[in-house]
Amino acid sequence: MDNLLVNNETDLFNDVITHVKDSAETLGSSGGALYIIHNSKVAAESYFGKQSNAANALEVDAETQFHIASVRKSYIGFAAAYAVYKGCFSIDDPIQRFFEHAHVPAYNGVSVRHLLTHTHGLRKAEGQMISEYKPGESWAYRGPSIELLTEIIKKTTGKSVAQIIKEQIIEPLGFQSTEWVKMSQPHSRIAETIRDQGNPFWTVTDSTDGSGMNMYVSAKELALWGYLHLTEGKWKEKQLIPKEIMQMATTIQTPNRSLPIHKNGFLWFIKDTNDATNQIGDSLPKGSYQFLGYTNVALLVIPEEKLVAVRMLNRYGSSEGYDYLSDIRSFGDTVYKSTKYSEVKYVERMDKDH
Repeated sequence: MDNLLVNNETDLFNDVITHVKDSAETLGSSGGALYIIHNSKVAAESYFGKQSNAANALEVDAETQFHIASVRKSYIGFAAAYAVYKGCFSIDDPIQRFFEHAHVPAYNGVSVRHLLTHTHGLRKAEGQMISEYKPGESWAYRGPSIELLTEIIKKTTGKSVAQIIKEQIIEPLGFQSTEWVKMSQPHSRIAETIRDQGNPFWTVTDSTDGSGMNMYVSAKELALWGYLHLTEGKWKEKQLIPKEIMQMATTIQTPNRSLPIHKNGFLWFIKDTNDATNQIGDSLPKGSYQFLGYTNVALLVIPEEKLVAVRMLNRYGSSEGYDYLSDIRSFGDTVYKSTKYSEVKYVERMDKDH
């Protein structure tokens, strides 16, 4: 963080802060956070509410860690890109080569690329792996891709996703609030995940190898993680991560770009054309990329504006009537609008000074 200065114009992002607080209230989150890096400066940093609904709950602050749900896939995508860069496997390798149960019919024609871009067609039904569609011909957000990817990464590198992230990211950057937490042993900085009783998607795991949905990160460190992608691996003017890794992860890898489906890099959602089902708002420029988690955590990177925006909330799922697509698209649009306002105010100030 030493290489980032604090921007004294944080009021330019007040609309974004309001947007996040409104979303938190609508969803029933106990608290939340916003962290924005713009032009290599900390442009906005806001914390509000408490870590849970308990009477004695701690206030949300810079050290609070949130369950990031699917946003953890940005780390899995990095580990996959790292493995490809190291020559451990190719993005177009058939997944059958990595498994003893390669005879499973649903695996036919499925490549690593299909897993990374949600175009694999795999789905579990009654304990069996089945194929919903021919690989590459459609798009569906399904769990088997992550299970298979993390296994492929470990088989080919000899290291778990968590080990790769620790060695390549956490230790070199000195991160203290990025970790896979044993959910049976949460520590005091963990924000409780507010959820409906009986939510079928909620799982509890003590696995810390990076394969489980139990990753907790602070708003600051998640923003810095996004910033490392924005700089294509540079940190304090040094090339910490080969830029090829970050470029692979954040450029479109979808096999058939002509199909009217979501576009992905190494799991990242990447803005291509406008579509009513996009998670990224219509106003954002092509090439912007984002992750949204089921806990309503969001990590958005807009390279054209040299901006990273992180929204942290602790509501698992959503309230009845809540339109998550409309909300996350609006979040991104509000961030982008604020950057345009920032540019106008900067020009006005420069004209006044000269």
